[in-house]
Amino acid sequence: MRANLLLFVAGTGILQHQAHLPDRDWAIVVPLLLFSAMLFRRSWTREVLLKAGFLLFGFFYAAFVAEVRLSDELQKQFEGKDINIVGVVAELPGSNEKGQRFAFDVEKVLSPGVHVPAKILLSRYFDETGTVVHPGEKWHFAVRLKRPHGNANPGGFDYEAWLLERGIRATGYVRGGEKLEGFVPRPAYIIEAAREKLMDRVYKVLADEPYKGEIAALLMGEQRAISANDWQVFRRTGVIHLMSISGFHVTMIAGLIAWLAYRIWRFFPTLALLLPARKIAALAGLACAFCYALLAGYAVPTQRTVYMLAVVAIALWFGKASSSSIVLCWALFVVALIDPWAVLSPGFWLSFLAVALIFYVETQRMGLKGWFKSWVSVQWAVTIGLVPVLLAFFGQVSLVSPLANALAIPAISFVVVPLTLIGAALPFDFPFVIAHGLLSALMGLLVRLSALPDVVWIQHAPPYWTLPVAAMGIVWLLLPKGFPARWLGFSGLLPLFLVLPKGPEMLRLSVLDVGQGLAAVVQTRHHALLFDAGPAFGPGSDSSRIILPYLRASGITRLDAMILSHEDMDHIGGAISVLDSVPVGWVLSSLPEANPVLLHAGIHLRCRAGESWEWDGVRFDILSPGTLGRGTRNERSCVLRAASKSDSILIAGDIERHAADRLARSSSLESEVLVAPHHGAKSSENFAKVISPRCVVFSAGYLNRFNHPNPETVALYAGMGSRIFRTDREGMVSFDFSGKGAVSSSWREVHGRYWYQEK
Repeated sequence: MRANLLLFVAGTGILQHQAHLPDRDWAIVVPLLLFSAMLFRRSWTREVLLKAGFLLFGFFYAAFVAEVRLSDELQKQFEGKDINIVGVVAELPGSNEKGQRFAFDVEKVLSPGVHVPAKILLSRYFDETGTVVHPGEKWHFAVRLKRPHGNANPGGFDYEAWLLERGIRATGYVRGGEKLEGFVPRPAYIIEAAREKLMDRVYKVLADEPYKGEIAALLMGEQRAISANDWQVFRRTGVIHLMSISGFHVTMIAGLIAWLAYRIWRFFPTLALLLPARKIAALAGLACAFCYALLAGYAVPTQRTVYMLAVVAIALWFGKASSSSIVLCWALFVVALIDPWAVLSPGFWLSFLAVALIFYVETQRMGLKGWFKSWVSVQWAVTIGLVPVLLAFFGQVSLVSPLANALAIPAISFVVVPLTLIGAALPFDFPFVIAHGLLSALMGLLVRLSALPDVVWIQHAPPYWTLPVAAMGIVWLLLPKGFPARWLGFSGLLPLFLVLPKGPEMLRLSVLDVGQGLAAVVQTRHHALLFDAGPAFGPGSDSSRIILPYLRASGITRLDAMILSHEDMDHIGGAISVLDSVPVGWVLSSLPEANPVLLHAGIHLRCRAGESWEWDGVRFDILSPGTLGRGTRNERSCVLRAASKSDSILIAGDIERHAADRLARSSSLESEVLVAPHHGAKSSENFAKVISPRCVVFSAGYLNRFNHPNPETVALYAGMGSRIFRTDREGMVSFDFSGKGAVSSSWREVHGRYWYQEK
């Protein structure tokens, strides 16, 4: 049965990696296989048919759920149009200095002929009145919406999959609104309103304290108030999983309540005879987990934990918990059944694998083992066992994680979290103050650990085939003490580190999908250069969250150079974060000396026409600007041409018509690939003709307010026979040169997913 349940989960995972949903008619194969299995008496034939049936059952079940959810969509022709809707604020809004962001349940569409999905995500900017929205309020909004869209890059966060899992089928912003009703008394909204009051209370009690955001995150899953610097400390020390209401926290609190219920119930023999204490403990723990998940807004990660604990509680209630592995498999099955997209989440794999590893090492115990030895063996198993998953999802592992977690797990899970829950349950504020004081002491230790040199192992994303090999090595490595040659298990881990991504034969250009901005990576055999660093998205968020994962996934551990074309924030928004995270040989820019980015640069050189260098047989030339300080910021933009003996690329920054015409008259511009100037704004016809590119890349944001790329510019290059690439439609675009012309690829084409709708 275990294999059948796991195959169902595998089927849901296979579906999530498909570019298109399967034809529903093929689902008839599932009952045919299962029925055929009943007809065969030969055990191996029966088992093969059953297992194939469960695998395809998971696949087609996930496809059916996905088809139902995708059917509730915004029509393409209504994107960017004013639409009037009435609905209810569905959750606690996230706030910053500019406005609020919140989920909205649509009840009525007032604009005729328009269908709006039932659940959407809205941003509302503060007006002169400073009016804010609260959970459960009914509003009439005029909104502009777009279909789900996210940046598509290697190693990056899949925002579209995240929205799909949460049932959000459109995003947009509010252009005007009117509150219709103070509060709609429905259970979900009552819970969200209570969460808002609790958060206001925490912020009032800890108004001037530095870690009030962490307390809010631990109490109610509200992570948006944690500063970017604190997140960096948590990442470098490997305790980031503790800074939210994670499955671990829910499980620990549920376990504590179950233990207390078990001990108390045993004091009353009459009650224990009516209902065993073990069953009461299971019921109490599950109820506690459910309430704690509600406090966290019943977010998807906590939902998974509740489902898992429900399976454990049912198994204990009916006396079916004799095998931990079968209980774990049923929990996996239930989670995948309720949420087929769970298999895409790092948290899903980390939580279930951690539990599986604990079961694996604890069930091997030969006789009694002291609590300290048991704790050490579990820590070792979880630390080494999760390395492949951490490298696959994040490309990094904290080397001080065992020590940091040894300090943080007991402090946070057994002291800080219980104190915050006590503070929430009682009308006293001192538990919050004590919890914050203990957290402050812990943060002091974590900050010191984070500041140590080389505390994080950062590397390329390992190929998929290395993961099962590593899993087999870990299973061998964690065999019971006394088993011969356990050390051979380390050999299974070697491919994770030694199998490197294939570099360029001669020259590679990757134009990343950073939205309305530009970030391009140019590689030769042994060197790498970043041209521009994309936009900043908001407080504590910039294009480094796209650039850094791409560099890690590609095996680029340092940048030999960074070129910052000019000072517009859509080109330098992520520069400081990249400079602080990756070694950079030198920076070439046209930025003013007072620009704060230059304070983070080691060697800074001025960007001037005529500068050139050579890497691995590829010549790099700066073609513009001629003289710094003249013209607009766009006109002062750096222009880079990289050329081998047979291939060449041109990255034109944000130059406008005047600079483009000047270049067309004075420089040798002919290039096979052009990264179009100024995101495809109106272009110089002379410039286009002189370059005569075979491929043109427009780096622009989806439905951006500037209407980039300009349709006339696209038509100009298309009319010349150039192949058009757009990052807003195709995601990251790459070109590989080997002396025989460019081999092009786009992320959405090569790694297509069924939720990547036509843009």
